[in-house]
Amino acid sequence: MRLLFLGDMVGRSGRVVVFEQLPDLIQSLKADFVIVNGENAANGFGVTQAILDSTIEAGADVMTTGNHVWDQKEALSFADQEERFLRPANYPAGTPGRGVNVYEARNGARVMVMNLMGRVFMHPELDDPFACGEAILADGPLGSAADVVFVDFHAEATSEKMCFAHFVDGRVSAVVGTHTHVPTADHQILSGGTAYISDAGMCGDYDSSLGMDKEEPINRFVSKIPKGRFEPASGEATLAGVGIEIDEKTGLATHIAPLRIGPRLENVMPW
Repeated sequence: MRLLFLGDMVGRSGRVVVFEQLPDLIQSLKADFVIVNGENAANGFGVTQAILDSTIEAGADVMTTGNHVWDQKEALSFADQEERFLRPANYPAGTPGRGVNVYEARNGARVMVMNLMGRVFMHPELDDPFACGEAILADGPLGSAADVVFVDFHAEATSEKMCFAHFVDGRVSAVVGTHTHVPTADHQILSGGTAYISDAGMCGDYDSSLGMDKEEPINRFVSKIPKGRFEPASGEATLAGVGIEIDEKTGLATHIAPLRIGPRLENVMPW
């Protein structure tokens, strides 16, 4: 089966490029399942119900998130009701919403999507993502609970992402890193058959500082005095993510390659 993952949507420009291009991409790439990280979609910070609905309508099967998941307070209200909305699974017990779920792909395959968040340089107060992932796989192992297991590992440190991928190598179909908004070139199939990339990049304006208008970030580096809020850059956005091919008989990956469509970055297609 073919799985398409799109990195963090940032602001209006990121939403527009996803909503406009995803339907045709699903058709042209013959994607069986689509995951979109949407944690920066609402003016750069969080997700609203309307944005979630529009992302699903565009063809996404599930939305993953990360450290900005609760920036829009309404997410606390809809997280429990929306099965296609995931927050990191290693939030403490009792946190609204869910961090893992199983969905049916267009070709009938059972796809488990797991959302985890790293702790290095981020949120050390969260539960251990390694132990959390291990517990989820113990309850629902690949090949039993699902034909495909995908992990969105939202983290700052590449070492944490890489070590988690090696930790679950051969037990999940893919581990894709998010959060840094910078696409990496280390896409590979690990020795056990798990597809991996440190960061899928963002869907947003790359003439920016990580999707934000450049002026305020530059000002803070130079003057050390904030002049205002960070605002999403509003130029033409680039769609960034990865395409992964998975053998449904084994649940392991046979192919992973980047997807980039838009200005500024080199355009590439996964197939």
